[in-house]
Amino acid sequence: MHINISKSETGNNKGSSGQLVNYLEKENRLLYEQNSKLEPEYWFNQERQTIQPYEVRYEIDHNTDRLSKDEAKFFLVNISPSENELLFLKEEFGEDGARQQLKQYANQVMDEYARNFKKDRVNGNKDILYYGKLENHRYYTHKDEEVKNGLAKRGVPKPGEQMHVQIIVSRKDITDSIRLSPLNNSRGKNAAHSLKVGQFDRVAFKQAAERTFDQTFDYDRELKETFKYANTLKHGDYEQRLELKEEERKEQQQKLELERELKQQQEMELSRKKDRSLGIGSGWGIR
Repeated sequence: MHINISKSETGNNKGSSGQLVNYLEKENRLLYEQNSKLEPEYWFNQERQTIQPYEVRYEIDHNTDRLSKDEAKFFLVNISPSENELLFLKEEFGEDGARQQLKQYANQVMDEYARNFKKDRVNGNKDILYYGKLENHRYYTHKDEEVKNGLAKRGVPKPGEQMHVQIIVSRKDITDSIRLSPLNNSRGKNAAHSLKVGQFDRVAFKQAAERTFDQTFDYDRELKETFKYANTLKHGDYEQRLELKEEERKEQQQKLELERELKQQQEMELSRKKDRSLGIGSGWGIR
């Protein structure tokens, strides 16, 4: 599970959200070009599933009381399940079911987002203003090596499982009175600033989102799939990496033991079936 918080996909979050909203409508535009009768992919949040783009733009742009022109007005939360996670959802719920489950999960992620600020009156997703958009594909851009090397064209969908959710969340809470910044990580270094915008722990947020996925869908996550694994390899010290390697060794050993037990059970079952077919131990076999 990859979750990222940024200023904006379009690089500017200090003005109107219109440019970002329009950018995230790209799949609907492509869909309309292919078949104008197909229903578009609507925006959603914890209350509604069929929100129009103009509503998103209006509500985000009008929830900016007392924010100066140089302050961020919104942020972008990207929720990108791994290929294994997406295949798991599709196997469990089907293609359309996986889309709906991912949207519901995104609302749960925003629950964790709100709670992570640890601020009074911001206790869950009902207390923040956000709008999510499910996207089925990712597209090659000029930044991709495949495009630079002439192996793919800009704007063409990337292969593999690419379904993900983009969420625009307001800088202010649902009452337009509390400032919230997920990019603030002062952690007490600037107490006054933390008190004003909330002290957001991005590591704790990502771990909570991962745990929510596993508990919600009963997903058996391997160590290499965890945020802890990736984060330790990237930021951990020598001792932490050694501990991780030992944990990985133990997990691998447990997997081998389970595989051996399963193989033994299968061999015993085959042996019992063979004995039954020969009448051995049945009381009516050859005497």
